[in-house]
Amino acid sequence: RYTRPSPMRSTVEPLEGNKVKLSIEVEADEFDKAVDAAFKKIAREVRLPGFRPGKAPRKVLEARFGSQAGREQALQDALPEYYTSAVIENDVDVIAAPEIEITGGQEAGDVTFDAVVEVRPTVEVPGYESLQVTLDRPEVDEEAIDAQIDRMRELDSSFAVVERAVQEGDTVTIDISGTLDGEPQPGLTAEEYSYTVGSGAITPEVDEQLVGASAGDVLEFDATHPDPDEERQLRFEITVREVKEKVLPELTDEWAAGASEFETVEELRASLADRMLRVRRVQAQMSLREKVGEALAALVADEIPEAMISNEMQNRLQDLAMRLQAQGIQLEQYLAMTGSDPESFSQELRETAANGVKVDLALRAVADAEGIECTEEDLDLELANVGAQVDEPPEKVREQFERAGQLSAVRSDIRKRKALDWLLERVEVVDPEGAVIDRSELEVPADEDDEDDDAAEAAAEETDD
Repeated sequence: RYTRPSPMRSTVEPLEGNKVKLSIEVEADEFDKAVDAAFKKIAREVRLPGFRPGKAPRKVLEARFGSQAGREQALQDALPEYYTSAVIENDVDVIAAPEIEITGGQEAGDVTFDAVVEVRPTVEVPGYESLQVTLDRPEVDEEAIDAQIDRMRELDSSFAVVERAVQEGDTVTIDISGTLDGEPQPGLTAEEYSYTVGSGAITPEVDEQLVGASAGDVLEFDATHPDPDEERQLRFEITVREVKEKVLPELTDEWAAGASEFETVEELRASLADRMLRVRRVQAQMSLREKVGEALAALVADEIPEAMISNEMQNRLQDLAMRLQAQGIQLEQYLAMTGSDPESFSQELRETAANGVKVDLALRAVADAEGIECTEEDLDLELANVGAQVDEPPEKVREQFERAGQLSAVRSDIRKRKALDWLLERVEVVDPEGAVIDRSELEVPADEDDEDDDAAEAAAEETDD
């Protein structure tokens, strides 16, 4: 059966400097479609007597503006599309914008042009087979369990009046008067005000003066104004009326039964230990993946293309901006909140982006070296997962990826994940003392009870103290 040749042909030629040259030829009849579309675009932008906007025929426009007007517009509009098609057709992994040079057909006939573009390089990762990373052992000691139980007891704490001097953490009842040049200051004057010593809610000097004071004492002192632009000092007068200390409930089975779903303290401790262990093992697994990536990136000695670093920086910046925007925070506010100046933030962003690019290239290199491939089964599963997330059938998801020329990128991501899994299975994990950590110590134990109480759930969210 006769098959009509493609109206567009392309070839790829490798060049020095991690670049390739795509040579693209578009037949005259095919390009004429682009010229026709260009004249329709011109028709929408001009006004001709006797024709409604966008309705002037091509022949009229050619007579008015010349045939070259449409061809020039078509070269401007269509060449990027032909270039993109050639990239997809030849599976070229580009990392930067191309340099396009028209080599023929500017005035008539077939259109030919060259596109020189930088592509993703391949790197060497010597020693990836014998990686070693250091992790803290995901253990739960008695002190951590005690601290969690104390946090639970604090929820049921009470306050008792004491006759001793004030200590940090006490709650005091005070009469407070804050003035500036003799004038009372809003928010700094109150009677029988309950204040937690050490909270820093007023000024540091207030906490400093209260520690060591007793009920009945009258304190007078100067303090720095909380407004950094105000050079004058505040004058405080504080009368200590009462001192209270926090009293935690006694650690008994009765308290455990009232504060949780467990009948005894021993049962509560066992549940907390189990959940905290699972949390710490999950954290250890996340840390392991991160550390393997760092160790792998350290093996990359090749120079990283600036285009890849810039792209990665832009992607990370956009991701951060979107996450901040979801919280109603602008990037400038974030920098102020974290105490970062734009220059140091940009430098840190560049370093993390460069490391991310190295990990990307290194994982591709491991996949190549170990013959790790993305099978059709892998791809089908990935497309099914994406479809489930966006509530679309896998067939439609595949069609969308194919239309966008993204299937190759999906396959690459799958290969990288499989390469990372390959490394995670083989990397040697040691603790800070150099002793090997057995993989069983990183496995997350199954949760046998899905209806644990709120206290145990809170422990599940605990981070290492």
